[in-house]
Amino acid sequence: MKTMNSLSGGKTSSYLAANHSADVDIFSLVRVEDVNCKFKDKKTRLLVEDKLQKPFIGTAEMDDIVYTMLDLEQFIGRKITWTTGETFEQVIKNHGGYLPNKMARYCTTDLKTMPILHWIYENLKEPVEMRFGYRANETGRAERMLEKTVNGFTRVKATFEKHKDGRNKWKEVDYCKPEFPLIDGNIYKDTIEEFWKDKDVRFAYMNNCVGCHWRSPLLLRKMFDKEGRKMQWFTDIENGSKGTFRSDVAYEQIKKWNPQGELFDDDFNECDSGHCGL
Repeated sequence: MKTMNSLSGGKTSSYLAANHSADVDIFSLVRVEDVNCKFKDKKTRLLVEDKLQKPFIGTAEMDDIVYTMLDLEQFIGRKITWTTGETFEQVIKNHGGYLPNKMARYCTTDLKTMPILHWIYENLKEPVEMRFGYRANETGRAERMLEKTVNGFTRVKATFEKHKDGRNKWKEVDYCKPEFPLIDGNIYKDTIEEFWKDKDVRFAYMNNCVGCHWRSPLLLRKMFDKEGRKMQWFTDIENGSKGTFRSDVAYEQIKKWNPQGELFDDDFNECDSGHCGL
C-alpha cells in the first residue's frame, strides 16, 4: 500500500511533508471562474495550469497558497502532485444551485476529497495509507475520523463511470487508511511554528477558502479587508444562488459591518479555517 501526505498549504500539513516522507504528496486546489479573482502572476498561473492540466483563472483560496506549495516542493525535494475538481461555480450548479452550508458541507467533499480520490484510483488503482496533519491536541478529530472507518478504511460513495443513459454510476469504495504521525509524535503547534521560522517557505495568512462558511462572521469581515475581490465573489454567489452559506447572517450584511480594528490575528485560529485539511 502506497503512503500519501494530504497537504492543504498550511504550516501543519507542510510540517508533515517536511518531516514524514511519503510515496505521494498531494494538494487539491479550489478553482473559480470569475476573472475578478484572476491570479495576477501570469507566469505562475500558466505553471499551475500545467500542473493541473486544466484551465486556471483563480482560486477561492488565498493566492499565497500557490506560492506555499511551490516553495514547499523545493524545500522537501520531492514532487508535489496537484489535482483539482470542477470549479466552485460548477459544483454549486451540480447541487441544483443550492449553496454549501454547515448542514450540507458538500464543498469539502467535491472540491478536496473527490479530486484526491479520483487521482488515487486513476493512478494507483487502490486505496492508500493517508497521513493527515492533525496535531497532538487534535486527538478528538482523529478519533471521529477513525470511528467512521470500515475495517480501518475510510469508505466513500464515488462515481467513475456512467450508465448508458448518461446517469452517474455510483459505488462505495475504500478511499484511504488514515494515519496521524504528528499525534503519534506528540507534535504541538509551538513546535511547528518554531520549525518554520527560518525556512524559505511562504505561507498564506490562512489556508482553505477565504469565505469559508465555518469561519466566524468577525473573521469573514476581516477577510473582506484582506481579500476583497474574493469575498465579493462569495457575496455575489450567495446573492445569485439558492439558500445562504450561513443561517445567521448574509455575506452582504457582513460586508457592511464596521471593521473591527481592535481585533488581532491571534483572535482567530485554525478552527476558523473550515478543516478542509491542515
